[in-house]
Amino acid sequence: MKPLEQTRFDNLYQAYINELILQGKSPKTIDCYSRCLRQVTEYFNVCPDHLSCEELKIYFLHLVEHKSWSAVKIARNAIQFFYKHVLKRPWQWVDIVKPPKQQPIQDVLSVAEVEAIINATRQLRYQVYYLTTYSLGLRLSESLNLTIADIDGHLMQVHLRYTKSKKDRFVPLPQATLLALRAYWKTHRHPTLIFPGGKPPHIREGKVMVMDKGGVQKTIKLVAKECGISKNVHVHTLRHSIATHMLERGCSLRSIQAFLGHADPKTTAIYTRMTSEAAQNSALMLNDIIDSLSIDWRESDHD
Repeated sequence: MKPLEQTRFDNLYQAYINELILQGKSPKTIDCYSRCLRQVTEYFNVCPDHLSCEELKIYFLHLVEHKSWSAVKIARNAIQFFYKHVLKRPWQWVDIVKPPKQQPIQDVLSVAEVEAIINATRQLRYQVYYLTTYSLGLRLSESLNLTIADIDGHLMQVHLRYTKSKKDRFVPLPQATLLALRAYWKTHRHPTLIFPGGKPPHIREGKVMVMDKGGVQKTIKLVAKECGISKNVHVHTLRHSIATHMLERGCSLRSIQAFLGHADPKTTAIYTRMTSEAAQNSALMLNDIIDSLSIDWRESDHD
């Protein structure tokens, strides 16, 4: 772009960032949306407020051919936000892209397979992490960021704060999980975190470190393969699995929705495609499932 055009884009780009912040978007969304705006600008080498409908169609055709439908949807939302909140123009092309509705059925593990994976895991920290993620139905980051203050051993519940839906929730805490968490914490005794990362004092560049996300993802795939499990296993599979096991044991969809923190009951209803539904208490079901696991705990792997 010419210098004047670049200056105009820089001003619009900063206004875009400001609007994203004012609209309460998360840092991850701000990073994602701003990158999309830069990419469409670089594609045409022109300030995006000058783009025509036909040019946008060309751009989205390019995205459809080279990117995932998820990336296409994010780009559309990012550009739409730019028009609505920065340019103050009506967005006339919402239907440029209509990604096909897909509801793939995710692989789930049996209780025996979950037990096998935890037992075959060679490091105590990963063993406890996988049990915690499974038994509490957590997302990867939710379990990584657990703190001592989140664990209530008296009420036997865990307080999950500012989750994906930006809402707090409480989940039942099985006795076996509490004991595992306490045993693991005693190996590092971090003042706040359950799963600290790196070596003591677990701080890098002034920031407290949690356990490496890539490490837990890579390890569960390797262990599943060693166990002879051919399914596509990742950390989120544990969350799908516990939801399915609860449904099989008779827990209601409404209870599972609250347990997983789903904003939309339709998301939870997907699990009916994996198993049959009945109705009982989720806390009792959780303890029953977790108590059925026979785990051979490792020695502490901390230096």
